[in-house]
Formats: sequence, structure tokens, C-alpha cells
Amino acid sequence: MLTHNPLTICQKANPMSTDLNAKVLVTPTAIPDILLLEPKVFSDSRGWFTESFNANDFTKVTGLNVKFVQDNHSFSRQWTLRGLHYQTNHTQGKLVRVTAGTVFDVVVDLRKNFTTFGKWVGEILSAENHKQLWVPPGFAHGFLVLSETAEFLYKTTDYYDPKSEVCLSWCDQSIKIDWPIPPGKQVLLNAKDAAGLSWNQAQKF
Repeated sequence: MLTHNPLTICQKANPMSTDLNAKVLVTPTAIPDILLLEPKVFSDSRGWFTESFNANDFTKVTGLNVKFVQDNHSFSRQWTLRGLHYQTNHTQGKLVRVTAGTVFDVVVDLRKNFTTFGKWVGEILSAENHKQLWVPPGFAHGFLVLSETAEFLYKTTDYYDPKSEVCLSWCDQSIKIDWPIPPGKQVLLNAKDAAGLSWNQAQKF
């Protein structure tokens, strides 16, 4: 049972910035509340530098007032698939990125009162492209590792709550996510993700 409306956690401060001189460029995806962020990268003969997160800049370009309370970091081998995860209590907004390798990152809309309910979006995130994805509360999230290995980092707006964690099946035919899995290749799953709930079984918001 939901104890609060997850959509009230991340309040809009101002309309999204379109300032091309901003240190972070923001592009709405096919689900407009899912935002693709591209921090500016400064390169020279020595290498490169970027601000991977700046609270003031994040608020300025997204119009969101959020407070991140936990950082998570995972290492995974090729064709590992993690997800699709969400919490029914202590719902989390997530800012996700990759610091080594490449993943196909997927988000599914679980918000019943939205026109994008049941829809999904997928983005390639890599250490090379520096792209990040903002995932608000009310969505299931997961990723597939495309490179030999990958390191995945994400900031969350609430703490991990194992008692309310739900796993939605990554291969549910009601959602039909187009994972870039080569023919004959099997993904690597842990027991929890292999036993993910069907779309009809999974709790919605």
C-alpha cells in the first residue's frame, strides 16, 4: 500500500531551462518527465574535466527542487541485466550515469493517471558520452550492460527500502521492451530479477 503520492516528492521550481550556455544541456525524452542530461565536458591535451553534478545547475536547467540522500555504485559484466526495480514506499527519484563501459538504460512509467502509463524509454549511457538520465518517482528502472564490463552510478532522493522494493519483469510482453540482445545470447540475472512480477501483478502508482 502506498503511504504517499510519489509525484509530490520532486516539486517543480521553474520551467526547464533552454540556455545553450548552461553547463548542463537537458532534453526531454518520449516520456517528457524523463530527462536526458548532458554535462559540458572540457577537454584538452591532458584529458577532460566535467562537473558530474552541481545542485544549483541541476535545479536551474530542470526546474526541479530535489534532495539526493544516497549514492549507489555497481559493477557488472557484459549482458548483465538489472531490473526493473522500484519502491512502493520511500519512492525514489534517480539520477543515473555510467563511469565505465556502456549500458542500455530503461525506464517504465507506472503512473496510472498519465497518458504515458505503461510506456517505456531506453537510452544509451556510457562513460564516453557522459549522458545522465533523471528518473522521477513513479517509474521502474533497469539496465543492460553492452560493454565487456560497466560501472553504474546513481543518486537517489530517498533511502533504499528492501521491504517495499518491487521487481517488474524485464521481459513482460505487455510492455515489450526492445532490449538490444543479440540472437541466441542469454542475459545474466540474479534470482530476484529472474522472478520479476508481470505487468498485471506489479503495483502501480
